[in-house]
Amino acid sequence: MLNEQTFQKLTDMRMHGFARAFKEQLDDDSDDLGFDERVGLLIDREWSERESRSLIRRLQIARLRDKSACVEDIDYRHPRGLDRSVMRRLTAGEWITKHQNVLITGPTGCGKTYLGCALANKACRDGRSAIYRRMPPLLHEIAMARGDGSYTRLLARLAKADLLVLDDWGLAPLGDQERRDVLEVLEDRNGARATLVASQLPVKDWHAYIGEPTIADAVLDRLVHSAHHIKLKGESLRKKHSSLTKEEVSDK
Repeated sequence: MLNEQTFQKLTDMRMHGFARAFKEQLDDDSDDLGFDERVGLLIDREWSERESRSLIRRLQIARLRDKSACVEDIDYRHPRGLDRSVMRRLTAGEWITKHQNVLITGPTGCGKTYLGCALANKACRDGRSAIYRRMPPLLHEIAMARGDGSYTRLLARLAKADLLVLDDWGLAPLGDQERRDVLEVLEDRNGARATLVASQLPVKDWHAYIGEPTIADAVLDRLVHSAHHIKLKGESLRKKHSSLTKEEVSDK
């Protein structure tokens, strides 16, 4: 009866991992483990299940475009200017701790989105918060938030994330309000959080893309200086993978 009450209390306290491990130990008749070892196993189970639930929540909030992307599976076989040593340093995450930025540029299909999502995935696994957004939908989201009164809350949410990934930077021209919104987002994060930008445009063309010189200067000052820059090149990986698939089919 006492054990049932203990199990119920653990469940009521939402210590589900502890409760499951407690029940398993009750069913284990062996005396191989001492009291401290058994307690340690209970705590380890609770800890690991809480960490697992937290990771799932962080990944759900991140809304990564490529949910399968991870740094362990990055493809270094194709010559696209991706330095393995640079990626090892970024994977360690110190740039996020130091609130630095990463800029990934290159032609379409070269893996910019995958790299951004892989680094965001690693950040989530390291216990950090991340948010992924494509620029066109994000600007629309901000415009809608301004209309329904949630603008301040949205900016605060973007500002709090340890890592913000902005994909498809430079894909469409910016209107006057949109460039001001971009500056607002980056201003809130400047020196306080890390930002990753993925773009087909070379960095030298970003000033012209932003448009208004004063705002462009302010945006680039907060984003580009002292940032880690990965310049990808070469053919589209999607085309290469498609060609490989066709070759495999023809061989059959």
